Amino acid sequence: MPTRVRLDRETEALLRTLAHTSGRTKSEVIQEALHRMSEEVRSTAKTGSLYHAIEDLVGIAENGPKDLARQHKHRYRERTTRNIHARPT
Repeated sequence: MPTRVRLDRETEALLRTLAHTSGRTKSEVIQEALHRMSEEVRSTAKTGSLYHAIEDLVGIAENGPKDLARQHKHRYRERTTRNIHARPT
């Protein structure tokens, strides 16, 4: 189905170059771009959030203190004090 699209000069030049180097028509390049963008939008919609993208990794670590975020200053001080006392003189 015929459709008109207005492009700025830079985008038109890019479209021409892509069509020429890929051996496709400008219409085919635009169609491919639309299909790829549609797939990208769909896959992003499936993940929804950063948490959803990494949820399989959350909670897999079994080592370390459970309250590190709440007691980070204490843990840091404890660790640095231990390292200072462990240094050879």
